[in-house]
Amino acid sequence: MSKFELKLPRMGESVAEATLTSWLKEVGDKVEMDEAIFEIATDKVDSEVPSEVDGVLIEKRFDVDDIVKVGQVVAVIEIEGGSGNDIGLTRDTEETAEEEMASIAEEAVVKAQETVGGPVPDYAASERFYSPLVKNIAKEEGVSFSELESISGTGKEGRVTKNDILDYIAGRSNGAQVKTEPKKTPDASQPVQSKIEEVLTPTNNSIKEETQIKIGAGDEIIPMSRMGKLIAKHMTESVSTSAHVQSFIEVDVTNIVNWRNKVKDAFEKQEGEKLTFTPIFMEAVAKALKKYPMMNISVDGDNVIKKKNINIGMAAALPDGNLIVPVIKNADQLNLVGMARVVNDLAERSRKNALKPDEVKDGTYTVTNVGTFGSVFGTPIINQPQVGIMALGAIRKIPSVIETEEGDFIGVRSKMFLSHSYDHRVVNGALGSMFAKAVADYLEAWDVNREI
Repeated sequence: MSKFELKLPRMGESVAEATLTSWLKEVGDKVEMDEAIFEIATDKVDSEVPSEVDGVLIEKRFDVDDIVKVGQVVAVIEIEGGSGNDIGLTRDTEETAEEEMASIAEEAVVKAQETVGGPVPDYAASERFYSPLVKNIAKEEGVSFSELESISGTGKEGRVTKNDILDYIAGRSNGAQVKTEPKKTPDASQPVQSKIEEVLTPTNNSIKEETQIKIGAGDEIIPMSRMGKLIAKHMTESVSTSAHVQSFIEVDVTNIVNWRNKVKDAFEKQEGEKLTFTPIFMEAVAKALKKYPMMNISVDGDNVIKKKNINIGMAAALPDGNLIVPVIKNADQLNLVGMARVVNDLAERSRKNALKPDEVKDGTYTVTNVGTFGSVFGTPIINQPQVGIMALGAIRKIPSVIETEEGDFIGVRSKMFLSHSYDHRVVNGALGSMFAKAVADYLEAWDVNREI
């Protein structure tokens, strides 16, 4: 018998650690290769970590809510035969891996501190341990050192976890914890106008009191999930960052509907994949981004970063009602079959909570299908740091004017709306509308004789 050490795998260049959210196996349980052992969470995504061998779980090195660095041993599995990987792992290798991970974490914290600016709290003065992730969140959210020290930790040995500090920030923003400033004594030398403005201007405390939600008898309090808090924060920041403006365009997709109905069975039989409308729309968006590259940009201060790769985010609904946005990398290089494979794979693994952190990052534009839920159109919020997002409305059969050489007729057509939200700081109405029109033109010009 030998032992196999299951380590936290590398999850992307920018991810140095993760929070262990749950154990899916207990000590003594048999495990099979590729069977999930535990779940972890990063700022980007929740993931399951599978076993690399068949055996029996004999040791857990971390508890739920503990912070685990990439490369650390999380579980030990006993296997039959083989030499295992614990015997061949030298102390020097372990120390090198730990030093490398510590260096990555430290570098990430330094970058965050340089970006945000301001004095850096002296965490060394504390007797408590704070992970780099917790320190970074505290710095970004303006949580002072004294506030951080006052947070009750639920982690191992009272350690403050990521959920602890996010709960504290959410409570503070909801008015649960409000700093009160000492009232100023009127100064005789102060101008009368200033005194009047001081009296008439409401304080932050009064605003909090007016907007505080009253909880009535029988009301149910449902705590937001970790992902829900992150989404709420991300959406609020996007609205306050980008000047949102929308353009809408109606598209006749009758040819696409008829073509898909004709080939979908043969497509599935030939390629082993279901042909939905999503890859068809993604192909059109990718072509439009290639035609209008200034929609494939990000804003960095006073600079515009034009992205080389076209990476389209695909908003996907999760079983708990939240959304996640896996990214189709280099979407313009995929044919329809390749696009269908990627779309189906990402959608399926999104529902199973099996996405990798790298698969939800580096998007340059986003598409969301609100028509799935029956919406005709919507005004989606831009997924930062992108500058545009397109909502696909429901496809409906409606009476429509058909123009022919013999005259105009009324017929039944399959139509939908495209809703394009874009950042008016850098995308003017002309570009935003021309981009939406380009997507519509590609869809309406669909070749009904196209081969699979």
